[in-house]
Amino acid sequence: MFLGIDLGTSSVKVLLIDADQRIIGSAGAEMHVTRPHPGWSEQDPAEWITGTRSAMLALRASHPQEMARVKGIGLSGHMHGATLIDAADAVLRPCMLWNDTRSHAEAADFDADPDFRALTGNIVFPGFTAPKVEWVRRNEPQVFARTAKILLPKDYLRLWLTGEHVSEMSDAAGTAWLDTGARAWSDTLLAKAHLSRDHMPALVEGSGVSGMVRRELADEFGLKPSVVVAGGAGDNAASAVGMGTVTPNSAFVSLGTSGVLFVSNASYSPNPASAVHAFCHAIPATWHQMGVILSATDALNWFSGVAGKSPAELTAGLGAAAAPGNAVFLPYLSGERTPHNDATIRGAFVGLEHVTGTEDMVRAILDGVAFALRDSLEALKAAGTRPDRITAVGGGARSRTWIEAIANTLDLPIDMPADGEFGAAFGAARLGLLAATGADPMSICTPPSIGETITPDAALRPAYEAGYQRYRKLYPALKGI
Repeated sequence: MFLGIDLGTSSVKVLLIDADQRIIGSAGAEMHVTRPHPGWSEQDPAEWITGTRSAMLALRASHPQEMARVKGIGLSGHMHGATLIDAADAVLRPCMLWNDTRSHAEAADFDADPDFRALTGNIVFPGFTAPKVEWVRRNEPQVFARTAKILLPKDYLRLWLTGEHVSEMSDAAGTAWLDTGARAWSDTLLAKAHLSRDHMPALVEGSGVSGMVRRELADEFGLKPSVVVAGGAGDNAASAVGMGTVTPNSAFVSLGTSGVLFVSNASYSPNPASAVHAFCHAIPATWHQMGVILSATDALNWFSGVAGKSPAELTAGLGAAAAPGNAVFLPYLSGERTPHNDATIRGAFVGLEHVTGTEDMVRAILDGVAFALRDSLEALKAAGTRPDRITAVGGGARSRTWIEAIANTLDLPIDMPADGEFGAAFGAARLGLLAATGADPMSICTPPSIGETITPDAALRPAYEAGYQRYRKLYPALKGI
């Protein structure tokens, strides 16, 4: 048996699989985000432990015999979070999350130094870890002075589970301190950030062993001693492992809180000017590129609160994708990454009329996210990557209308997996299996069975192309406001 623990922005999920990768059980708990100021987004790491403990105990209660047979655990988590701890491993302040953009000035300062792009292969985005820690150094010097280690969110869970300060390549690549091609911390970049390797966790590959579960937690959760904990992965790389997106040019689109267009690469292929992320993959000697938008389902969830209806209610009666209407939505609710790298831009509805109704606005939101993903596709093409088909994953992928809109916008077929679990928790469990057994990653990380392929509608393609061209002209005008 093997466990995958996925620490998401809004929930933590623990998934139990057997040696044949069949789902045995799962449990979860909600997480909460606080936004004390505009552009800020934080979580209390204590909540991660409380939620994970609750989920683990629920699995022990429902599957005691299976939990006693667990051999390996894999970890996945939202990336870029700055978790600062002191010499006694006590948390010094709330964790600044991936969508916290307060450090845009610090990010610009680092990005102006050519060493950062040259060594990391990426723009230094405000959401990355390094500028957040620099913000702490400049604004909370007493906290910075006490900082002994800086951990990413899932790696704080690892510290609780194992007592070890360890990270892995895919998550570390999103800090702006990693030499991404060499798969090692960069002393040059750390020194520029007033840090050293002493502040960093050790690094292992995602499928490698990072430690073993502490005896007292093993007893609490009904595990046997010596359960290994894999390096794991950042959430997108873990999803890729779960989807089998590990071979060259295989790709997926993720519609979660954020939106991601992810392509696996056999070699390191940076192109920072395109605003495409070039990161290490969770599998040794592999990398990946991805375009990232900050608000995907988050945009629909926002409108859900405004409209007083659930996202499911808002999309249930839409029917098939239709030609984009006059209303256009720009989903920049907390800034944007690919391709704009703009922490201060904000979202907008444009083209509203007296006849514009709730359904029109919902369709505009779905299309606006699709258009933002098209921006990422164009950036990937500029970086030399052209996927010929993609697989859909994430909560938003349950909306067929949304997937049809994305297929029409990207002009690519989208494969829909047959029923099953293929997300980050499943990918983390696969990494736990690899760490415990030493199996060949390519034999384990296979793609799912496809239940259906949604192809672009030739009759709607011109309308979606026109809608996208209209959308992309609005960003300069919005930026000028």
